[in-house]
Amino acid sequence: MPAPTALLRKPDAVSLEEAHNVPLPDEEDESLLVDSNASSHSNQDAPALQASPVDIEMPLVNLDGTPRFPPEKPSALAYHVQSRKVPVPPHRMSPLKASWPKIYPPLVENLKLQVRMNVKSKAVELRTSKSTVDTAALQKGSDYVTAFTLGFDIDDAIALLRLDDLYIQSFEIKDVKNLQGEHLARAIGRVAGKSGATKFAIENTSRTRIVLADQKVHILGGFKNIGIAREAIVSLILGAPPGKVYGNLRTVASRMKERF
Repeated sequence: MPAPTALLRKPDAVSLEEAHNVPLPDEEDESLLVDSNASSHSNQDAPALQASPVDIEMPLVNLDGTPRFPPEKPSALAYHVQSRKVPVPPHRMSPLKASWPKIYPPLVENLKLQVRMNVKSKAVELRTSKSTVDTAALQKGSDYVTAFTLGFDIDDAIALLRLDDLYIQSFEIKDVKNLQGEHLARAIGRVAGKSGATKFAIENTSRTRIVLADQKVHILGGFKNIGIAREAIVSLILGAPPGKVYGNLRTVASRMKERF
């Protein structure tokens, strides 16, 4: 490397010296020369090669910097048969036989399940088929049949198939307070009310459905709504007067209206 204080040569002199130093091609190397016209013709005759684009799935990024992956494309799932049996209590066999033409169409047409009523074993058998698409169809079908066997109407039980945030919670009156004899009968009467007025009031306020089956209470509804109905029923079992429970239900109803 020359010193920074050295004199620079003129560019013309440098180009002349480099031109003299370049060796001339030999006669034997003429075969290596390529004609520009011939190369252009050969390129036109050759098929044009198009680079195939490489599909690289890059994850999308949210505003906060977290990756956001696209939804998975539907693919053919492996066919695997799953079955489930829902036992039917003896006192619900007659209503099941009478309402069977209305019970099985939602299971077969909507959930694409295979259903049969086994009278010998007193159970409703459910099984998946090749046309079953929803992976949770078997669970929804069993919850639907279970709701009917617990005493709910068909219209209320069908809501379990349409909505995903509905649950069934069951408990006994003795779980709240150990009552026996007439005390237990009076507790059940307080929960039901005259001609079922108290039970209907709790259902309409909490937007749930309640079934009183002897000493058991079954509640169908959303998670928060079940809690509201359960608190009202527990207070009645513990001996609270119906008027106080009605007042609490009015307060809860006004709060729910403010939310919505």
